[in-house]
Amino acid sequence: MGDEAGFWNQRFRSIIDLERHLHANGTRIVKVFLHISKEEQRKRFLVRLDDPAKNWKFSESDMTERGFWAQYQAAYEACLAATSTANAPWYVVPADDKDNARLIVSQIVLDTFDDLDMSYPKATPAHEAELHAIRKQLAR
Repeated sequence: MGDEAGFWNQRFRSIIDLERHLHANGTRIVKVFLHISKEEQRKRFLVRLDDPAKNWKFSESDMTERGFWAQYQAAYEACLAATSTANAPWYVVPADDKDNARLIVSQIVLDTFDDLDMSYPKATPAHEAELHAIRKQLAR
């Protein structure tokens, strides 16, 4: 089937190159991996099976793929390790507890916004004079 490691290494390089380009052009990248345990996945599958409103979320292929749990974990680990950089780090969030996971992700987003040090632009003296003149017109 060819050089599988080479294939994935090329994909990882492409991801890093894209993220480097985006960062160089002012885009902040936040990557979050919501990690659930195999036991939590089992519990969520049971809820999906037992709740008719959630049946649509489940298919037999979910069970087939569950059989590859160890391989998926290894693939996730390899991907995260290969594509986490200083300018585009991965945040691995424990997600068995949905409420806690949401709080953690919210904090990551808030911290990212704080790091941007955003503020409204300051008016130039010329713009301030313009605004003052307009204010005078509107006050009449």
